[in-house]
Amino acid sequence: MEKPNALASFVPATAADYCVTLWEQYQFELRIVRPRRTRLGDFTQKPRQRPRITVNANLNPYSFLITYLHEIAHHVVYTTPTRKKLAPHGPEWKSAFRELLRPVLNEDVFPADILLPLCRYAANPKASTGSDAYLVEALARYNEPDADVNKKSLLHLNEGVNFVFQKREFIRGPLRRTRVLCIEKSSNRRYTIPAHALVEECV
Repeated sequence: MEKPNALASFVPATAADYCVTLWEQYQFELRIVRPRRTRLGDFTQKPRQRPRITVNANLNPYSFLITYLHEIAHHVVYTTPTRKKLAPHGPEWKSAFRELLRPVLNEDVFPADILLPLCRYAANPKASTGSDAYLVEALARYNEPDADVNKKSLLHLNEGVNFVFQKREFIRGPLRRTRVLCIEKSSNRRYTIPAHALVEECV
């Protein structure tokens, strides 16, 4: 992927140069991939291979930027010398993510309705933006209209509500960090579904 042109079409224009600079600074492979139901992005490092970051191609520019910086923060933590094993979203990751967010936390990059919940989220970021209902709702306003127009984030449903996900009907249960414990109605089996997953509430 050619860095400047390819990345610029996925992030806010005012953040494009910053994103390319980080790409060049940290020397990772970036792949913009087909949408995945279980994650927005990820970071992987295999022996004798370049670090790899993937981000879902269907994210709006603001969600893409946040996810991109989230994954670079994993890269920063991974390459920081340490004698102890670090938690994936522990204090070191939180600190790295906040520092990466700092240059773009302004209205030149984010609309005001995203910036306020994003600043609150950045004070103590979680493993997934899906854990912050206000930020999820703000980001969703900028999604492209599509077949998901009648769907909502699982996080926004009340416990006990029936919903359809991947053509199967579930009952919404309690939130477990970044996933929601749900029961499939036909089998009575329990599943954990990402809190940010788009689902259709049963009427």
